[in-house]
Amino acid sequence: MTAMPRSTFRQRRTAARLAAVQALYALEVAGSGGADRLIIDLAGRRWSTDGDANVDAGETAPDEGWLRLLVDGVVAQRPRLDPEIDAALSHGWTLARLELLLQAILRAGAFELAERRDVPTKVVITEYLEITHAFYAGKEPSLVNAVLDRMAPRLRPDVTEHSGGTGGQEEAGGGGENGGEWTNSS
Repeated sequence: MTAMPRSTFRQRRTAARLAAVQALYALEVAGSGGADRLIIDLAGRRWSTDGDANVDAGETAPDEGWLRLLVDGVVAQRPRLDPEIDAALSHGWTLARLELLLQAILRAGAFELAERRDVPTKVVITEYLEITHAFYAGKEPSLVNAVLDRMAPRLRPDVTEHSGGTGGQEEAGGGGENGGEWTNSS
């Protein structure tokens, strides 16, 4: 059996991260339970079962094992991850105040930082920053960058390189003048 080309491996991992964020968002909207069914449904509807690119959308099929690991890991580790995210937000901000999609992105990124030390910190932060850019054009990418960058030294104290993007220079949370750009509207 031949090894998967490196670029295909990365593309499938990137697709799995995006699908995991979508699945986590859907779980949050739908309520508890059903992660397995959601993953099967998501993979069955959007991507071909043989793992090839989806001809209609031009998308690469996700690494289903990585997708399951991320979704199951976030669901299982949520009680531990949420306080870590809260601690990385600006004073007065909590994860609960953020939009559900931002919550899903931050939880998935926090899980990878905490549990997948085989993935470089910079890769984790960059991947979730790119996912955020796919959904948001405002300050939300800066928020995600800053929060994950702040969390990295706490979740990976034995790793010396941490900065994944702009170095977390902007304040995480706060939402500009009105203080509500990232709040959950529901």
